[in-house]
Amino acid sequence: MITTHVLDTARGLPARGVPVTLAIHDGDTWRQLASGATDEDGRLRTLTPAGPVQPGRYKISFDTDAYFDATDSDGFFPVAEIQFVVTDGAAHYHVPLLLSPFSYSTYRGS
Repeated sequence: MITTHVLDTARGLPARGVPVTLAIHDGDTWRQLASGATDEDGRLRTLTPAGPVQPGRYKISFDTDAYFDATDSDGFFPVAEIQFVVTDGAAHYHVPLLLSPFSYSTYRGS
């Protein structure tokens, strides 16, 4: 299972309504698997169904420009993309984004 959440570190709040897409590296291209938007708590729990996922290289893209527009803020990065590798398809991969107008960071969550 792959999940994510976004925290707006400049405002100290969950970032709700951030459009998110999940893709898997497939040969020489990326194949989109899912999309959605973060909920009131800044979370997106429905990128993949509960249970195992295919091992491989994945990419989560966050449309930060849409979020900054919705919050009447200016942001430097219109998109934040995080690539990561799933080695154990049965494990839970939680990939959070810590977001502010001029920076972002991530880590492997639990």
